[in-house]
Amino acid sequence: MSRMQLALNVGDLDQAVEFYSKLFAVRPAKLKEGYANFAIAEPPLKLVLLENPGKGGTINHLGVEVESSEKVHAEIARLRGEGLFTQEEINSTCCFATQDKVWVTGPADEKWEVYTVLADSDTFGTSPNLLADNDDPKRGAVCCGGSVTDAAQDAACC
Repeated sequence: MSRMQLALNVGDLDQAVEFYSKLFAVRPAKLKEGYANFAIAEPPLKLVLLENPGKGGTINHLGVEVESSEKVHAEIARLRGEGLFTQEEINSTCCFATQDKVWVTGPADEKWEVYTVLADSDTFGTSPNLLADNDDPKRGAVCCGGSVTDAAQDAACC
């Protein structure tokens, strides 16, 4: 099963978790310091909340969760065939999960990922080529399509 992902920046994680739990009648599937995600069956949606004070109410990134690494690799080939630049993260840790993923950037610089979760992780992220403007050592490394050379990018994610 594939489902859309919406990653939102929120100013107050506890308040956002309370609201979205009521809105979708489901508790978070994963809740960590500064991070929550909901696996919503109806409508099929992965809702990710990233505590990012001062950025609340903005989109962090968008994505499509797919069921296998094979689907991720098929999307890599398809997107390249369409002439889109892709950034691959294979077997990387991001958002408390080990994932295979590919990133593309839309015409308004919106970040899109196609990904599959391989396993849970106790750390937020370890991708060495990624950075967010709210890099907080207590949350571990950061992830999700940022660039070490672009510290202004709002990329804490997943």
